[in-house]
Amino acid sequence: MAINNAVEIRREIIQRLSKLIIEDKVIEKIDRIPVEMRPRGAVKTRCCIHKERAVIRYKLMALLGYNIYDETDELTPISEYAIKSIERNETSDVMMTVVDEACSSCVKSSYMVTNLCRTCVARPCLYACKKDAITIGEHQAIIDPSKCINCGLCMQACPFHAIIYQPVPCEESCPVGAISKDENGIEHIDPDTCIYCGKCMVACPFGAIMEKTFMVDVFKHILKGGKVVALAAPSLGGQFKSDYRKVLTAIKQLGFDDVVEVAKGANITTENEREELLERLHEGAPFMTTSCCPSWMNLVYKHIPEMKPYVSTTLSPMVYTAKLVKEADPNAITVFLSPCVGKRSEAFRTEEVDYVVTYEELEALFKAAEIDLEKCEPTEFDPSIYGHGRGYAMVTGVVESVKKTLEDASIVNEIIIDGLNKANIRQLKQYAKKGECPGNFIEIMSCPGGCVNGCDTITNPKTSARTIMPQTK
Repeated sequence: MAINNAVEIRREIIQRLSKLIIEDKVIEKIDRIPVEMRPRGAVKTRCCIHKERAVIRYKLMALLGYNIYDETDELTPISEYAIKSIERNETSDVMMTVVDEACSSCVKSSYMVTNLCRTCVARPCLYACKKDAITIGEHQAIIDPSKCINCGLCMQACPFHAIIYQPVPCEESCPVGAISKDENGIEHIDPDTCIYCGKCMVACPFGAIMEKTFMVDVFKHILKGGKVVALAAPSLGGQFKSDYRKVLTAIKQLGFDDVVEVAKGANITTENEREELLERLHEGAPFMTTSCCPSWMNLVYKHIPEMKPYVSTTLSPMVYTAKLVKEADPNAITVFLSPCVGKRSEAFRTEEVDYVVTYEELEALFKAAEIDLEKCEPTEFDPSIYGHGRGYAMVTGVVESVKKTLEDASIVNEIIIDGLNKANIRQLKQYAKKGECPGNFIEIMSCPGGCVNGCDTITNPKTSARTIMPQTK
């Protein structure tokens, strides 16, 4: 994820909460975080420190695992939500929430005339508009929003590029139209439509969109002394500048009893995906898609049900790895270390994965615990893991892993969907509708570049990919 001020603020809040979690002082000190972050006289990024404190308060609610609309009394202190989060045994499947205090009520997507307008004699914008939405004022053209249908013909016609399109960033980024304004101009995410790709969270320039987190729940089990096992996704291998093996050791220093690379589960996924592909092709199926990306699976369930017959039934590496841990110790608590919010939705659907902690949260926990990665002793890699399983972190990773285990890789004619956007979704809908496509094996990743570019990653995706590549050998 690209760094900006909104991201920095969110990460500061996560780190402050992480410190209280590590010190086991969440209930006693969490109410002070908004005041400590925005004391009197602090530099403001919003209208006043009171609004900034309110925004921080609601973001803390999300970090405690609550949606903003869970609030029934505005006077309830954050510490009470902290108590409830420690005591709860269940959570809802709604993983993202909009902090209404932070939402700036961006102007609805529309075309606007700027002061570059010369009120030229030709007036091409006037003639291009089919709805009589444009008039010529004394100094510039004027667009009537009540008549404008956002066709963009006026912008294309203007020789001075004086007409611009002003989008709502979160709505523009959403590939399925899951986020929209209410009657008060505040954005809301429809959980029945959302595929949890996290694109709106990354796009919002006001930091108004948050995902629910469960760090408090995880450390509740660690502090109780129960066995808690971290599941390290392949993309974690490129997130920190330090040797990945030292990162695995640092995770144990946080209190986890063990760390298992999800590349181990990826090897199982590869075997099962290969056999399923061969079986389907033998039976005459036109094609099969991968099933590892949870946002892709959410898209199928919610928007392209006709694609279901073509989706692999093979489980994701996360689930297979968690199964291995649960088989060894049914009482173990499994915590997946994740690059994206999509994995939270997948974890909610499976009994094998208990919690998800993102890379942003992991980095904050390292800082809060004052763990120096460079001083950690490296953990030896599991020799039973084939390196190509670590390649699942990058786009084409699944296909390449399957091809490496085939006697004749030429039978695979892959199609790579590198990122779920509106155009790619239209293409996938056409494949499902026709029951055919140019290839026989479609790999689909929600994030361009793969999991190294997830919405909760902390390193440039290209840098991360270069770091992981030697680990795939």
